[in-house]
Amino acid sequence: MRIETQNHQPVTSKTVYIPGTYFIVDNQNPDFNIGTAESPLSLEIRGRGHSSWRGVKKPYKIKLAEKAPLLGMNKHKHWALLKFYEPTVAGMQLGNIMGMDWTPSTRPVEVVLNGDYLGLYLLTETNRIGKNRLNIYEQPNWNEDENTIPYGWLVEVDNYYESNQIGIYENDSWNLRITYHSPDSLSTAQRQWLVGEFQDINEAIYTHNKTNSTWEQFIDVDAMARYFIIQEVLDNSDGFHGSFYLHKDMTDDARWVAGPLWDLSCNQRQKTDYTFKMKTSYGFTPHWIGELIQDPDFGIAVRKAWEEFYPQQVQPWMDYIDEHLLLCDEAFEQEKVRWNYTNQETIGQRVDRLKEALLSNIEWFNTHLPATPDEIDDMDSANRTVVNVEYVNLAGVRSSRPWNGVNIKVTTYDDGSTSTTKLVVKQ
Repeated sequence: MRIETQNHQPVTSKTVYIPGTYFIVDNQNPDFNIGTAESPLSLEIRGRGHSSWRGVKKPYKIKLAEKAPLLGMNKHKHWALLKFYEPTVAGMQLGNIMGMDWTPSTRPVEVVLNGDYLGLYLLTETNRIGKNRLNIYEQPNWNEDENTIPYGWLVEVDNYYESNQIGIYENDSWNLRITYHSPDSLSTAQRQWLVGEFQDINEAIYTHNKTNSTWEQFIDVDAMARYFIIQEVLDNSDGFHGSFYLHKDMTDDARWVAGPLWDLSCNQRQKTDYTFKMKTSYGFTPHWIGELIQDPDFGIAVRKAWEEFYPQQVQPWMDYIDEHLLLCDEAFEQEKVRWNYTNQETIGQRVDRLKEALLSNIEWFNTHLPATPDEIDDMDSANRTVVNVEYVNLAGVRSSRPWNGVNIKVTTYDDGSTSTTKLVVKQ
């Protein structure tokens, strides 16, 4: 991908776009060629990122003048050029395998900017609401209609301060930053609703009685379970810390859905605990997951999603990683020269090391799945004798046998204590 800015201006701003032109030559798939050196196409380019922008190799945001299906991806104007990073390629494909609502596509590409060879990047679809991206209803800016305000949102649990953001107290130790991406300009009514919504969600998540919590009325538990699995398999500490996106469509039972994925990494260390509990070289705040994992319904959802992935999808995923990364071997050698890498591993060695870490994470997680209601009951009652079991339906009526639908199972022990478990019975 060759980009020329107007008058060869350097790209130094993350907010101001510079006009320019581009064309792409794909030597492996000539059908994907777009534009030519003689007839380039128009775009605008600026910087992007937080910590990544401080690096010597800069990431970029590009906006095409005309929508285009770059390198076989869906037609759009908005794209990102991210640092070439093997876990990003692996993680995005895991999102596809796990059945996330939508996951950004990405393609490796060599970039030349104003005649300067910048090495390997990942040309990536950006997280946006739209027909060829996250295809949901989009909440308009400055909306005052209370009937539609609760629908059509794309937000991010963020670890950086942004101007388009609300904040609430998550617990006694830290706050929760919610960056709103769509809409990006809020009316007073929208802001008040968004603050109240996340205060209610947070209160439901932090309730003491995990077997009778109401957070599932706000958040899609199955999608959150899939998101959790992806972060654990990758061992991505940022998973519930930042770049943690949530979206909400307009449907009769609309709930917040985890995703799309973004900013994926893999620690490539020996996994000894859930990722949100393990230490890193930097401080991070694992939002919500420490509470969610205590809910037996969440444990059930995680196990259900895991059974769809493990073990049948593991080898196809490993094959995909090889197929889409090993073809970059020659370009990666040029990347190492351009940026003076001290680590001289080949792309094959890096891919093997990544796959070894992922397979190790998979096996650890398979033996440390979150507890189910029965397992929680077993742990609670290990040193006590059950003297009575009753089932309470939503109307508060008790029975010695479970009701059809939602029940609260109340177990009484010989020491006078009780435990409660939520369960759903389908007869």
